[in-house]
Amino acid sequence: MDRIYNRKEYTVGMKFNRRNKAGKIKKSGYTITFDLIAYIFLTILAVVCILPFLLIVSGSLTENSTILHDGYSLLPKKVSLDAYKLIMENPRDILNAYKVTVFVTAIGTGVGLLVTTVTAYVLSRKEFKYKNRISFMIYFTTIFGGGLIPWYITISKILNLHGTLTALWLPGILSSYNIILMRTFIKGSVPEEMTEAAKIDGAGHVSIFWKIVLPVLGPALATIGLFLALGYWNNWLSSSLFINDASKYMLQFYLYNLLNRAQAIRDLALTSGIVLEVPTESTKLAMTVIATGPIILLYPFLQKYFVSGITVGAVKG
Repeated sequence: MDRIYNRKEYTVGMKFNRRNKAGKIKKSGYTITFDLIAYIFLTILAVVCILPFLLIVSGSLTENSTILHDGYSLLPKKVSLDAYKLIMENPRDILNAYKVTVFVTAIGTGVGLLVTTVTAYVLSRKEFKYKNRISFMIYFTTIFGGGLIPWYITISKILNLHGTLTALWLPGILSSYNIILMRTFIKGSVPEEMTEAAKIDGAGHVSIFWKIVLPVLGPALATIGLFLALGYWNNWLSSSLFINDASKYMLQFYLYNLLNRAQAIRDLALTSGIVLEVPTESTKLAMTVIATGPIILLYPFLQKYFVSGITVGAVKG
């Protein structure tokens, strides 16, 4: 019976592990069909995702009057760089806005990851006496909030941060959703037996956090870091509330002000009976390209670190 079983097992193994001359495993017909359907579906999905951005790029290179009369198209009917000329009229200002945005994004993301991870680790420890009360207070803020006015008074009057760059990155370092997400990930990724064994060996909470917990947080750090970075990069409200100096404007608010000035010039010309062509529609699209362009160009270089962080963080032993 053992011989018959081994023969059947060998036959089944040969059937599913046929190799070609190159030594590679041959795929079955079902696998090839599934791969083909998956590739076609992903290709269609990629095209659907790329088409809106191509439409934006095409519209930013199209003459404003053509957009108003004929609408948008994937290929510009009349090429014009008036929108980019309007935005780049003061290149020093826009470069300064880029610098402020990069600085705020880097500082806010780094500090936010550190504070979020440490807070989540403390709340994940069962020996922390007040973890349930503090967790409830954090969760409560997801249901009820003080609103814009108390938030503004806290930042500008109580903390006295009005007009400083700190007001742009400090309010966004902590998020109740990010804390809950990180705490849940720590509980699911770090067994209690591992931390208890480290305590028996004489390790403190700082050593446990840096040597045991932090190395397995790759996926959570990558995800929350991405959330924080995108939030800071797209933030314009903080600049409009707390910044009066144009040299401290973030990129989004700088472009927003530029568009408002262009529309104001156009409206003033119309009220004066002067026909003045201001590329307001194409300027909106050009602003989108300028705001998202650096992220798109930078992502291919950061993707390998993002993927490796997920891969390394997912390996637990």
